[in-house]
Amino acid sequence: MTNDTLITVFLRGGADGLALAPPVGDPHYPRVRPASFVRAADALNLDGFFALAPELAALASLWNKGQLALVHDVGTSDTTRSHFYAQPLLERGAPDAAGGWLARFAKARSSALPALAFGDALPESLRGGAAATALRALADLDPGARVERLSAELAALYDSDPLLAQSAANTRTALAQLRTLDGAPYRPAAGVEWGSDEFSQQLAQTARLLKHGARPPVVCLDLHGWDSHVAQAQLLAPLLRQLGAGLANFAADLGELFERTSVVVYTEFGRRVAENSGLGTDHGHGFALLVLGGGVRGGVHARWRGLEADALVGPGDLPGAIDYRAALAPVVERHGVDAHAVFGALAEPALPL
Repeated sequence: MTNDTLITVFLRGGADGLALAPPVGDPHYPRVRPASFVRAADALNLDGFFALAPELAALASLWNKGQLALVHDVGTSDTTRSHFYAQPLLERGAPDAAGGWLARFAKARSSALPALAFGDALPESLRGGAAATALRALADLDPGARVERLSAELAALYDSDPLLAQSAANTRTALAQLRTLDGAPYRPAAGVEWGSDEFSQQLAQTARLLKHGARPPVVCLDLHGWDSHVAQAQLLAPLLRQLGAGLANFAADLGELFERTSVVVYTEFGRRVAENSGLGTDHGHGFALLVLGGGVRGGVHARWRGLEADALVGPGDLPGAIDYRAALAPVVERHGVDAHAVFGALAEPALPL
């Protein structure tokens, strides 16, 4: 059984991997983060060495059920440590790729529904060759009376065509789903209380879309604000709570549908290992990536080299020991898409996750 919809959550601004998933078992961790290190007793223990931030405690049930994988010290080929270069590089899937990796993925899926992105514009990952649309809310998807008439015309035109009849029928089914979506009653699953923040509301609308029967190949969400140069602990705490609560509610709201859904949480780069004088961290390299959902082999995947100075790169960064595409490849394969069609030649074998 292949998964249906791939959800990506981009933590824009360069999310600190040591804050998301602190290496509480590394003896050098308290030394490099004296103002913000997390004690093992306060964190969500994963494997005795790595933990999740206390603010991500809502994800404990997913971890316990094996539906959450952490990939630590992931990297791209970026050496600039610039948001303006690193973000599009990550979203293209390769330095010389034309268009975004999710556009290639969505095109391979050949869905009747377009790929979706919450926001004012399409992200770079969805540009190039695939049907995709940006929206602020699900109400934007209402195709209106004009498209309803077009649907009837399509039926008359294509139903007798042996090559196009099935494709046209799929398109009409998708349009019918969208026409009824806005007026359909929506009740979250028992125990789910969605937050009022924008990220939670976007996840709630995505859950509503999937529960209604619509299956877009991709839904892209952004969670901004991770550029933590100053007072990092205070800045990141509410963002981490939004992330943890939002993902936990999404899984709970979907119920059994979560088994056919994939969620990837990533960022353009990590942060410097050592704190700066403003009790924040500057732009770095290696970062942490989360994969959740159906078919995931829960656990920790890392090639940890330690936090000593001689294990770091550049001005003092995690080296990015795992190519991020090695973490994304098994995800796209679970959706029935050849990873090479999305990323080209992989620099290293896909991770077993």
